[in-house]
Amino acid sequence: MSQNKIIVNCPFRYTLQILQGKWRFAIIYSLLKKGTLRFKELERDIEGITPRMLIKELKELEKEKVVRRKAYATVPPTVEYTLTAYGITLEPIIQSMHHWGLSHIEKIKPSKK
Repeated sequence: MSQNKIIVNCPFRYTLQILQGKWRFAIIYSLLKKGTLRFKELERDIEGITPRMLIKELKELEKEKVVRRKAYATVPPTVEYTLTAYGITLEPIIQSMHHWGLSHIEKIKPSKK
């Protein structure tokens, strides 16, 4: 079965394909939380990501129309990233994951007895 058939027949897998990886949710979360960010601001906000990985993931998210890149003709060049209107539609998913994570942290905390 070709990958295109899987994508067409399974919206869940298609969504996972777009949002796969360790960093994409973190990028989207940062942009939802803080709005438009310059590259270095985004890099500082996502602990542990390398510049190379951030560039790669931003390019993929831009290709999928989730993130918008705006470059300014300055020296040195200034580049800003923001979520597109389409990217903002991921907010309920990101918020649900955030709330689930908070609940899970509470659930697995050792109880004080």
